[in-house]
Amino acid sequence: MAADENSLANFGLVIAYVLPGFTALQGFPLVAPAAAGWGAGGDPNPPLTEFLSGTVMALAAGLTVSAVRWLVIDRLHQRTGLRPPPRDFARLEKNVAAFEFLVVVHYRYYKFYANMVVALVWAYATRDYALGWRGASDLALVALFYIASRDSLRKYYQRTGELLSPPPAEPGIAD
Repeated sequence: MAADENSLANFGLVIAYVLPGFTALQGFPLVAPAAAGWGAGGDPNPPLTEFLSGTVMALAAGLTVSAVRWLVIDRLHQRTGLRPPPRDFARLEKNVAAFEFLVVVHYRYYKFYANMVVALVWAYATRDYALGWRGASDLALVALFYIASRDSLRKYYQRTGELLSPPPAEPGIAD
């Protein structure tokens, strides 16, 4: 069971931070040699040190992308009507497994989709814009990932709201 939990945790780290971070790194032309550590260069078998340094750089970029996501995308979703529901975290103790499941199947993917929006906008603005119409595929992916992020976050809010909704007020008691 612990090995399965570690695999899920590592997978969540990869999809939420490393993949968007690697995408964002593509917008840094001076960092291009590190991309070879991911097999994007000419060597199909890069040294372990290149792979590890590329992974750490992608993780750092992904965490930065995530901070921008929090600042921009999360607020944009909130201002366009997608708000967290009222939740009673006193109910969490008996629902921890269900809550963790909802994080795995909805919130983790929300972070991936929304982080990819930020990473792709960065890559487009810093590199792919110069490619003309060939770089415009980034914008189609931005739209797709934005819609997917909104859907995932909506499902996460709805289902965690149902799971942790505050108990109904007793009749006759004024708030």
